[in-house]
Amino acid sequence: MSRTFEALQQIEKEQQLAPTSTSPLRPTLAPPLAADRPAAKMVRVGEEEVLKLVQRVFRSTSPDAPHVVVFSGVGHGEGCSWITANTALTLAAQTTSSICLVDANLRTPSLHRSFGIENHFGLVESIAQPGALRNFAKQISGSNLWVLTCGSLAPQSPAAPLSSEGLRARMADLRAEFDYVLIDTPPTNLYADAISLGRLSDGIILVLQSNATKRDAAMKAKESCEIAQVRLLGAVLNKRTFPIPQNLYDLL
Repeated sequence: MSRTFEALQQIEKEQQLAPTSTSPLRPTLAPPLAADRPAAKMVRVGEEEVLKLVQRVFRSTSPDAPHVVVFSGVGHGEGCSWITANTALTLAAQTTSSICLVDANLRTPSLHRSFGIENHFGLVESIAQPGALRNFAKQISGSNLWVLTCGSLAPQSPAAPLSSEGLRARMADLRAEFDYVLIDTPPTNLYADAISLGRLSDGIILVLQSNATKRDAAMKAKESCEIAQVRLLGAVLNKRTFPIPQNLYDLL
């Protein structure tokens, strides 16, 4: 799994080198570090949350444990793509099961950048064209992780593929082809994409940003899932720079 760990380290390196202003294409785990705040502590906190997520959601022994999961931020810039990618990499390192990471954020796709792969042939093409799903996804060399990038987009209607009949068929293909499917989507409170995909998945995980996501916004996202009858699997507090009591974290 050495290539899997190399990819994880590369993503972490990108986040540490990111500029002060957070780009929607490259969400960061934490803002640039002050001289008196060691980087190692920041990275360990982020890894801890991802490890907890993998163990509680994907490595559960429950008979209804989810296998196809949607990830969505509450709003922009909350690090959803980073969390989704690192969860996929961590899961791939812990199991020999096949895993597919899907970039369904057709508005601001970014996973191809993190993995250094082309984005011209991916989810959009797989919905519009026939063919085996693995012809569209790209396997990360030396690992059990596949990445289905966003693919080419029609600028005038970026979300159109997610409302097509072909999407349902491809979601069924993903479920049949891979043991685990992790799907990165746009913010729940801004677009309907996450809820649409959530209905075709086993549930959704919301990503919140520490000291930024408003409680009202988080509650609105939660209520959107409940109204649509999409199973809410949990929430991840991103960019947390200090430990908080577990009983308080569980309330988020």
